[in-house]
Amino acid sequence: MSRRPRRTHSASFKAKVALAAIKGERTIAQLAEQFDVHPNQITSWKTQLEDGAADVFAPAAAGAKRLRPSM
Repeated sequence: MSRRPRRTHSASFKAKVALAAIKGERTIAQLAEQFDVHPNQITSWKTQLEDGAADVFAPAAAGAKRLRPSM
């Protein structure tokens, strides 16, 4: 049995899979089959998304550019 070569996934793909897992409309096993990734990987991406979601709403770091200039 030959092993599959190691794959790298884009950030957008990981986000799409993690969001699908958070929605909970399908089981992790179903998502793993749909996206052709291991269920443990989906769980890991889901955890990373949940842990980092608060950073989206955090104030920008000192000296960092803002998306919208202050008026």
